[in-house]
Formats: sequence, C-alpha cells, structure tokens
Amino acid sequence: MQQQEQILVVMVIYLSLLIFWGIYQGRKVKSNQDYAIAGRKLPGWVAALSERATGESSWALLGLPGAAYAMGLTEIWTAVGCVVGIVVAWALISWRLRDEAEKYNITTYTDFLAGKHAETARWIRASASATIVFFFFFYVGAQFLGGGKTLFTMFGIKPEIGMLLTAAIIVPYTIYGGFRSVVYTDVIQAIVMIVALVVGPIVGLMYLSNHPETFASGIGEALEKAGPSYMSLVNCTSGFAAGVIIVGGFSWFFGYLGGQPQLAMRFMAISDMRQARKARNVGIVWTLVAYIGALMIGWIGLAIFGPTGLEDQEYVMPAVMLRIFPPVIASILITGAIAAMISTADSLLILSATEFSENILRPLLNKFRLADSAALLQSRMVTAMLAVVALALAYVIEAELIFSLVSYVWAGIGGTFSVVVLLTLMWPKYHGRAVVLTIVSGLLFTILWISTGMEQYITARLLTFFVALLVAIVSTHLIPKNKAKVRPDVADVTSH
Repeated sequence: MQQQEQILVVMVIYLSLLIFWGIYQGRKVKSNQDYAIAGRKLPGWVAALSERATGESSWALLGLPGAAYAMGLTEIWTAVGCVVGIVVAWALISWRLRDEAEKYNITTYTDFLAGKHAETARWIRASASATIVFFFFFYVGAQFLGGGKTLFTMFGIKPEIGMLLTAAIIVPYTIYGGFRSVVYTDVIQAIVMIVALVVGPIVGLMYLSNHPETFASGIGEALEKAGPSYMSLVNCTSGFAAGVIIVGGFSWFFGYLGGQPQLAMRFMAISDMRQARKARNVGIVWTLVAYIGALMIGWIGLAIFGPTGLEDQEYVMPAVMLRIFPPVIASILITGAIAAMISTADSLLILSATEFSENILRPLLNKFRLADSAALLQSRMVTAMLAVVALALAYVIEAELIFSLVSYVWAGIGGTFSVVVLLTLMWPKYHGRAVVLTIVSGLLFTILWISTGMEQYITARLLTFFVALLVAIVSTHLIPKNKAKVRPDVADVTSH
C-alpha cells in the first residue's frame, strides 16, 4: 500500500473515532452553560491540554518547524516570545480569570468584561462581541480554507471538496456538544501532538547518526553547512535591523496575555483552584516540551533534506515523519497533525456562536424567557448558522482577503484584549468607558497599520498592545467613570 493511501486510511479511522468521541461528550450537555463553557467544571489537565491544542495546533506542527527549517536559529526569538507569553498566561492570568468567571457566573468571554464594568455593560457587550464575531467569521473560514489546502496537498482532493470535508468533520459534534465536545476532542489532539513532538526529534537524531548520506549528520553541522544566516540569531543583520528581528519574534508574547478569547475561555472553565494549579503545571510543561520539539523537527528536516530540498517549508514535519518512521506510525503522527489543524475551527466556531447567541441575539430577545431546553436549541441553531456563513465566506470571498483579515486577529484582538483583560484584572481604576475606547482604538490602529503597509517595518503585534495600553491609561484618567444606575436587563451577567 502506498504511503498516501496508508495516511488516508489512518486519517479516516482517526477522524471517525474523533467525531464519535465528540458526540459522546455532547450527550452530557444539559444546559446552555454546559454548551457554552462546559458548566465551568473542567478538570485542570483537560483545560490545559485543550488550551494548548487550540493555541498551537497548526503552528506547533507545521508553522514553527517550517520556519525553523527556513530560518535556522533566527526563529528562536519567535519561540521565546510565544513560550514566555504562554508561561506568563498560565502562571499569572489563568487562575485570576477562573476566579472572576466563578464570581460573575459567566458564560462567555465578554460576560467577564461586562460583569467587571457593569456600568457600561451594554456598550462592552456590543463592541467586544461584534468585534469577536466579525473577525472570527473569517478566522473559521480560514480554517476551512486551510483544511481544503491540506487535503489537496496530501491527497490531491480538490480544495472545494476538501473544505466541505473539513466542515463535515468538525461541525456536527460542535453543533451537538458545543464547548464540551470541542474541549474533549482537543485533549486527544494535544496528546497526539506532544507524542509527535517528543518522539520525532529523538528518532530523528538517531536517524541522522545512522544515515551519513543525508545533507548533514547532526543539527549543528546542518546549520553550518546551510549558510551563515542559519547559524545567526539575527539572520546576519546588526543594529536596528537585528533589533527588529528580535522584537518582531518576541512580539508574539503580547497576544497570549488573556487577549485570545478562545484560549481565555479554557482558563475560565476550570472547576476550582486546585484544578487551576494542575492546569498551570500541565500547560507550562507541555509548552516547553512542544516548542523545543517543534524547533528540532525543523532543524532535523534541514539536516535530512538540506535548505533547498523541500518546495514547501511547512511540509517539513510530514516529510521528516515519513522519512524516519515506518509508514503506519508516520501516518498516525501526520494524521494527528492534520486533524489538529482542521479541528482548530471548532474552538473558533463555538466561541463565535456563544458570543453571538448570548451577547447579541439574547439582548434582542430578552423579553422572551426561554426554558433551558429552548435556550440550548437556540445555541445549537446559531452554531449551525455561523458554520454555514463561515463556509460560504470561504467559497465566495478571495482567500487573500480572508487571510489578511485573519492577520488582524493576533494583533488587533490579541493585543487589544490583552490590555483590556490585564487592566481589568489588576487596575481597579480602569472603567467601562475606557474599555470601549481601548477596544475601538486598538482595532482601528491595527487595521490602519497593516493596511497601509507599515507592518513590514514594525509589527502591529507589538505596537497595538502599547497603543491600546496608552489609550486605556489616558482615557481612564481623563474620562470620568459612568455613575449611572445599571438596568437589570443590561448587566444581568449572573443570570447566564
């Protein structure tokens, strides 16, 4: 049986089991809170593995190894920025968000902000939820596009068919089981990912030492033979250019500080403080091991194939696995990588659906007091509707436009909401009016900065954070807090 056919068979089996697992977990969903945030009863290890799988799926298995293969040691700065951001998030932010979620009985990411700044709850819900839903429409669409591209690259399936298959894999269990199904399928993905990122480098180094016909017999030799830029931490630059490389790589740090809603929701869903400590430990250890493994796979690929041996740098992980493992084992590890990337869409989809249902649709229908079963049905219908819209966007809008909008997410949403979350948690003077101004200014700055081409000089991932921070501090001091009495229907976060 050819390698491609083996991978396809393994992938069908793996994804079938994943779908059944997601549906099985969905049977335990009995209320809207179960659907939106798993009843805030997640064990720590489950929350940690889900958060890591959601945050790092295609990046840790395809993007980072590919960048390490193409850039050599320079890519260390990106890894350092991500790792430090993740460690800080788990060590300093995760348990605080968990406590706030319990205090305000929250169901969605925006509930937390509205609960903390109840005097401006209506405006916060409108601005934050609309922003998240709009950009995550395109984010989900990009995942469908990515799934279609991956299936085309691996199996020659037409991208249009591949996008439908991608949606068919993740949409049914997401609609049925919501956040709970998404989280527990993520756990499987995280386990397969970490196995690939641990076993792959170990076997890869053994392979290099026993196969002298490769480009190099070790990582150090490969980097040296590939050229001076591969051995340089700053791509053979100096002065300002070197600083731009270092800062650009490290700038990924700022998006992890509570500003990615799909990751912060995992923090909020942890059951108690004891489980939060377990989650912190699992999340940090997983991250350190995974990033070291991802870099090493990229450099091992360089040693095997040389700097010009692969047409697509992001194919280095599958190429290495197929070279160093027997076909069946390689197929399992590659399938885990593909499935993890495809299933990222489920986390984004359920987040968008719950934000839309709870913070946009629900206020409009506030006069109708829905029973739990009716509210749960509404959430499932909204999830289905958003999935259809996102898939339609992937078909009718140019891929370049979708991916350009997705590029705003890490800077515009990540940088902006990181400021909002950090100050909400740690600065009592920060108030609701300043929150709204921070959100609007951060997003507008990101869109203007990227669309005018300034991203090529200094990344918006860095500047958006500090622009939003400046606006937050100035507006907090110059604009008085809204003292108006809050209407119960505006800030009833505890009723969710």
